[in-house]
Amino acid sequence: MAKSSKQVRITANLKKTILQFMKGRRYRPMGEVELIERLQITSQLIPLFKTIVKDLIQEGEIEIQKKKIALKKPKVEVITGILRVHHKGFGFLIPDNAALSPQDIFIPKHLTDNAVDGDHVEVVLINTENESEKGPEGKVLSVLNRAHKHLAGTIKQIQASGDIFTYVPLLGASKPVIVRASSDQTLKVGDRVILKVVEWGTEQEPTSAEITHIIGHISDPSIDILAAAEEFDLHSTFAKTALEQAKAYKKKIPVKDLKNRTDFTDLECFTIDPDTAKDFDDALSLTKDRKGIFHLGVHIADAAHYVKSHTPLDTEALLRCNSTYFPGACLPMLPEELSNELCSLKPDADRLTISVMMDFDKKGTLIKHEIVRSYIHSKKRFTYGEAKEVLDGEKKSPHKKSLKLMVDLCHLLKQKRYERGSIDFALPEMVIQVDAKGNPTGVKKIEYDITHQLVEEFMLKANEVVATDLTQRGKSLLYRVHEAPQEDNFKDFVFFANSLGFKISAKPTVEELRAVFAMAKETSFAHQLSIAFIRSMKLAQYSPENVGHYGLSLEYYCHFTSPIRRYSDLIIQRLLFDEEPEDLNLEKIAERCSEQERLSFKAETSVKVLKKLRLLNGFFKEDPYREFSAVVTKIKPFGLHFELSDLMLEGFLHISELENDYFNFDSKRGLLIGSRTGKTHRLGEAINVRIVEVDLILLESRWALVTPHARTIAPPRRRRKK
Repeated sequence: MAKSSKQVRITANLKKTILQFMKGRRYRPMGEVELIERLQITSQLIPLFKTIVKDLIQEGEIEIQKKKIALKKPKVEVITGILRVHHKGFGFLIPDNAALSPQDIFIPKHLTDNAVDGDHVEVVLINTENESEKGPEGKVLSVLNRAHKHLAGTIKQIQASGDIFTYVPLLGASKPVIVRASSDQTLKVGDRVILKVVEWGTEQEPTSAEITHIIGHISDPSIDILAAAEEFDLHSTFAKTALEQAKAYKKKIPVKDLKNRTDFTDLECFTIDPDTAKDFDDALSLTKDRKGIFHLGVHIADAAHYVKSHTPLDTEALLRCNSTYFPGACLPMLPEELSNELCSLKPDADRLTISVMMDFDKKGTLIKHEIVRSYIHSKKRFTYGEAKEVLDGEKKSPHKKSLKLMVDLCHLLKQKRYERGSIDFALPEMVIQVDAKGNPTGVKKIEYDITHQLVEEFMLKANEVVATDLTQRGKSLLYRVHEAPQEDNFKDFVFFANSLGFKISAKPTVEELRAVFAMAKETSFAHQLSIAFIRSMKLAQYSPENVGHYGLSLEYYCHFTSPIRRYSDLIIQRLLFDEEPEDLNLEKIAERCSEQERLSFKAETSVKVLKKLRLLNGFFKEDPYREFSAVVTKIKPFGLHFELSDLMLEGFLHISELENDYFNFDSKRGLLIGSRTGKTHRLGEAINVRIVEVDLILLESRWALVTPHARTIAPPRRRRKK
């Protein structure tokens, strides 16, 4: 009996859906039942699904591997893709065609063939018979396209022969660059320069480059951000057309812009942000009726009203994808006329918003929601510290009742998150304080108190509601996804936790993990344990393909609440009201947003490390014997890593720099044990260290272990070489 046209169409659509899902970059071989669940196949279509799977196997599109459905790998010798290089030298290839290798390909350090992070390369697979724990392995055959048109570095050495060696962070300390200086260029050690590569060299031959311009000297902290922008190719200025477009908007909102919007100006709205914030994306309002129903409003700046698709402002925003935050400064995604003014939800001013209005019952269960275009009039700009003072009764405020109500709802939402399996870390933040010239003056520890928590809970809920709403409406969107960690990635964390005395199984359940972190909060190891756990997980990223959010234990999640500083949120705003362009390519936007987020994080981290080293250098000049408290975070056969408790900066001590003994490494217990004295060094151990040297060029510091005996005597003289 011939199939009807409807049956043919359903079969073709289901077949297409199965293949598209399996060809997705994040697909991993899975069983039939799991695949049916992931694709949300209805019970009526399961027989058809099984038939299609059989057909695809016969057609050679897919195959069964260890009782799991997988794409059939074409027999290819070479795979192309983008190389991502870890700071330790090894890398991973992200294939151009996911069908050729569903997993990223691990590239050992010695097989990168002088390719650098971001390069488009050709890779050949090796060890295909016995894949390592990291997945398939490969080696780089050739670089098809270099990702970097220029390099940033610092002059490290000028030899008498005239050879100039430059340290380039992208290449690492083991790959110095030889600089060819022109006759009119006068260089000195410590000059921060931008280079044009002449020859990339090989593993044996050094890279050679010409200087395009000098940024300044490493001793000048005022150029740290400019140097980072150059090094990571961040955009620090806006195109003239974008600035003109931003300035064309009036400072006050025209009456016509308020039409077809819900008027929420009578609501008691206020913002809660860090001390230095100027771009206020979100405002909150909350009431509770006689029935005990919470009415929460999360009001987000309507950046999409001002930044339309394919305009100069949109082009500039897509170039950046996010704002980048440095100590004392910011490279904004949008010009200040929008980011700090018209889009910023400043107090005592009308502002255009998108409001997510949510009702919760007495237990914190969402009853209903509504997403509307609106306008508000913020009544107050709170800093986190001010809001905490009001809650603690140290400061009077007419908004105290609303703040206390927010705390009540926050606890209910935290309990809901706890019940679904999400783990709460509540880590403090270490903020580097700088003066007008960029000199670091100190650090400030910002505790993750209840004011931070209530803002986070309300933003998380708004993001979840928006993602669910768009999904249920059948819209394609930009999800914020976080894949579950692979078992192998948990090994280091489990070993670390057990070494600290927290008993945990090799494959810990959510309940086990929560119990461990609850116990850790009562000890001095909470921070180190949380960091170790976060490092064991995969990075969250953007994707039009929804795989859920492991860290938050959510099926649907997106970023919506920060459109001033994140392009992904701007896209979501357009999708909510069907304002997306016809040529919208979510896959490309997701890749770009994820990549730029990674670059911004690297740039931010590099500047923070440099500022901390500058601070340490100042301490060293004031008092060379000043002691610092630290905690041992890693034990290796050749030494131990530690973290300074007050600065959250990592350091390292080689075994030769420990007590006067020969130390053996106990791999099973993760210990360094002195063969003569029996002295033991372990994970989580509290130690005292002092600075020996700070190298601002290489971004390194050398340390000495302070022992009780060493505190009472002068440091030993340098030993003569035998």
